[in-house]
Amino acid sequence: MRFLHTSDLQIGKTFGFVDDETLAILRAERLEVIRRIGEIAVSKQASAVLVAGDIYDNVYPGLEMLLRPIERMRQFTGVEWHLIPGNHDPHIANSPWERLLRTPLPPNIVIHTTFEPRPIGDGSVWVLPGILNHRHMSSDPTTAFDTAVTPPGALRIGLAHGSIRSFGSTESSTNNVLAIDRAATAKLDYLALGDWHGMTRIDDRTWYSGTPEPDRFEVTTGHVLLVDVSPNTVPIVTPLESSRFFWHMEAATVNSASDVVALESHIRGLNPDLSRVLVDLRVSGTLDMAAREQFEQIITTGLGSALRALRLDVSELYLKPTTEELEAIDHIGFVRVAADELAALAGDVANPQREIAAEALQRLYVLHIRHMAAIQ
Repeated sequence: MRFLHTSDLQIGKTFGFVDDETLAILRAERLEVIRRIGEIAVSKQASAVLVAGDIYDNVYPGLEMLLRPIERMRQFTGVEWHLIPGNHDPHIANSPWERLLRTPLPPNIVIHTTFEPRPIGDGSVWVLPGILNHRHMSSDPTTAFDTAVTPPGALRIGLAHGSIRSFGSTESSTNNVLAIDRAATAKLDYLALGDWHGMTRIDDRTWYSGTPEPDRFEVTTGHVLLVDVSPNTVPIVTPLESSRFFWHMEAATVNSASDVVALESHIRGLNPDLSRVLVDLRVSGTLDMAAREQFEQIITTGLGSALRALRLDVSELYLKPTTEELEAIDHIGFVRVAADELAALAGDVANPQREIAAEALQRLYVLHIRHMAAIQ
């Protein structure tokens, strides 16, 4: 049996830090990745796609948002899509699942809303679903797997959404916690998990697929898992890249113009097509006014225009003008006095007005540069 394992499509997700154009593109791509998953299933001759929860980002999607992922799955008639609720879209009153079950569904889509095992294809493989009936459940939704009855000799595939306590979650967490040894206790051939957005292997038979299209900077690339299972053997799990966009967390220290140029080169080297890249960039260090102006031009404006999105944190990037720069603004007089005062404020880390003073001084410097250029 060969199938694809994916999860956390998060259809309808919002991204508060991007502009409206990018928001629309990122939301659309969470739907488009379904087409790519279907194409991968066809090309790899996978007979099913198991989606381990959080198909929707919230429990009350609009009608069009509710049906759009279903319509994309419908196109791949030779692939069975098995769906379960997650913590973002639990099976509660008026949930997406109740609404979908009242809607005529394509025959290739199977929605699991009970703990009852159900077959894939000819019945040689059975899916054991773990169902979240609340957003936060104190009980383990995979407990029923241990006693679930399937035909003799059938392969048993668990499908669940939740957290493995010993992997990443805090000891105080009691919601949607899954037993780390469930594959062994329930005699599963494979356990397909959702909730963690990064692809993670727990053991030979237990994997988180991660989201197929990243939605946070902690996950750079999205994957689906191609899983081959056979009786009495360890499954073969092959990660396949599925994302259009790539999310990077970067940090840099810059103290000179050459550092700024090197930073630009590094970011531009992340991908040949920067329109597919989102970057969270934290910059620290100290720059004189000329280098800071260069930073604004090639990092803030230049990379900000090239990347799909740039989230920039310069709260620890300090302005330290040289004596020559202050002299160039004005040797004496009230402009120089103002520049000196702004420079002192900008250099005072404890001053809450530091960033405002630095910006004002930088603007004063830019006006001076433009004035000098105009009279030459």
